[in-house]
Amino acid sequence: MSVSLSETEIQRYSRQIILRQVGGDGQERLKASRVLVVGAGGLGSPAALYLAAAGVGTVGICDDDVVDLTNLQRQVIHATADLGKVKVTSAAERLRALNPEIQVVEHRARLVAANAAEILSGYDAVLDGSDTFASKFLVNDACAAAGLPYVFSGILGFEGQLLTVVPGRGPCYRCFFREPPLPGAVPTCAQAGILGPVAGVLGSLQALEVLKLLLGLDTPMVGRLLLFDGLQLTFREVEIRQDPRCPACGDPEVRRPLCDEPGETCSDEGHGRPPGGEAGPRRACSGQPLSIEV
Repeated sequence: MSVSLSETEIQRYSRQIILRQVGGDGQERLKASRVLVVGAGGLGSPAALYLAAAGVGTVGICDDDVVDLTNLQRQVIHATADLGKVKVTSAAERLRALNPEIQVVEHRARLVAANAAEILSGYDAVLDGSDTFASKFLVNDACAAAGLPYVFSGILGFEGQLLTVVPGRGPCYRCFFREPPLPGAVPTCAQAGILGPVAGVLGSLQALEVLKLLLGLDTPMVGRLLLFDGLQLTFREVEIRQDPRCPACGDPEVRRPLCDEPGETCSDEGHGRPPGGEAGPRRACSGQPLSIEV
């Protein structure tokens, strides 16, 4: 799709257009791109704001929840005046106010196996800020089936994880976290807490990864699980490899049809259990994956 930039857009995006890795051609690529943000919560909030500000031409928001007072400590796309409002509506209003040059698509639904193909259709990349373990695995499996790149993140307390998945180029979420944890095995955000800026850091990094994918920059976090410790303010990486026996992205004979995981586990940004006892992130190294709540 060929697009051009108006004089207003050139001025609006001038500080990134001057970057060698972006330029006018890159900005036009962003304008022609479509990104789906799954979850308008702690991760999706900063991510969607930065994608809109950067000039991604179409930003889709998928969420079935309404704004609650407990959300406002970390879900910065919503305001006190939005309490009780449908999250996709609140988020869309904020994004349109921030950048009227873009299109915002509202998907008031929870992503499930029955609607995943329809909702993902037409998008170039997906950013996962979903709120349950079941949703995390569904986003992974649906993107693998559709051949769509996506960026995962999970957070809890002062910690976070991030992984960029590009089908055909590296491992997916299930290659490392094979199945959701058993019910009650991992604390939720409501039980263990989450510091708002941790969501801001990881959501912003997700937006950065998506922009790099759209611009064709060859430096995404593919095959490298990023681990963030906000208490010590450290980052480290764990190398992961694609598993040919992965039911989502492995060899054709082991792949399984898209389906919903049984049992929802509240985790507004969470991970599952590492397969076969593989070493995972700190907290997952001892067999306890991070839970999350956006």
